[in-house]
Amino acid sequence: MTVPSASQQSSQRASRLALGSILVAVVVLGLKFLAYLLTDSVALYSDALESIINVAAAVAAFAALRVAARPADANHPYGHTKAEYFSAVAEGVLIVLAAAAIVREALPVLMNPVAPEGGTGLVGLGVNLGASALNALWASVLLRHGRALRSPALLADGRHVMSDVVTSVGVLVGVLAARLTGLYWLDPLLAVLVALNILWSGWLLVRDSVGGLMDAAVDPESERRIRAAMSEAGAGALEMHDLRTRHAGSLTFIEFHMVVPGDMTVTEAHAICDRLEDAIRETTPDCSINIHVEPQEKAKHHGVLVL
Repeated sequence: MTVPSASQQSSQRASRLALGSILVAVVVLGLKFLAYLLTDSVALYSDALESIINVAAAVAAFAALRVAARPADANHPYGHTKAEYFSAVAEGVLIVLAAAAIVREALPVLMNPVAPEGGTGLVGLGVNLGASALNALWASVLLRHGRALRSPALLADGRHVMSDVVTSVGVLVGVLAARLTGLYWLDPLLAVLVALNILWSGWLLVRDSVGGLMDAAVDPESERRIRAAMSEAGAGALEMHDLRTRHAGSLTFIEFHMVVPGDMTVTEAHAICDRLEDAIRETTPDCSINIHVEPQEKAKHHGVLVL
């Protein structure tokens, strides 16, 4: 019986979480539309429309994770891990469409506010609150596991769901205030504010995904840990320079040049490379490391000096 590797196990966990997101999103969507029917609130209707985006985003994340889990092949020698970023980009496009639909529904009511037929709709507000509580619980699960698995798709989905929770709480407070005060224009105004918040959430998701697609380097703290590991494990080398890093989904690519004495044997240089790779992987799991060995005359006298 073949035991899955750590990377395969992580991919399987991420896919199961993405599938769970689809189920949760469908349940929340049903609850929020029920809340709208019970209250006749355009703000709650806009909140339910955003939940459609949550379902679509969860499906996109699941599909992207299945593609990202495929091993490297002849056409994709670096693997398929960047596929995770496409789910966030797709989610950004869907967010824009949802925001436009919300504004389309809210503006006519904002121009001519009327009392909703649903009365105070306390039962509907309670249903919406229950849906928001379920979303908050699931968002915390996605964010926690997304960080542990270093999955852009799960993190994007978790952040979007959490922004939906914040939006829903604001809508609930506003709708209740509108019903109690008689200021019915608050209802459609909140719907427009929901649309603006959705757009901001979408911009953040797209910005992060574009950074991954454009091969952005690791964050400064991660680079500091990599450099420290290189310095401590590089005994026998003279220096290491031209360090370059990039993310591709959960995988980090690291490459640099290592300068060794000109009379060092290939076997000795290879042993240093093995030691460096082991040390770097302790600080940066799921990484691909490429080390270019150079003789002493190629030293640049900058970069990472060996301790």
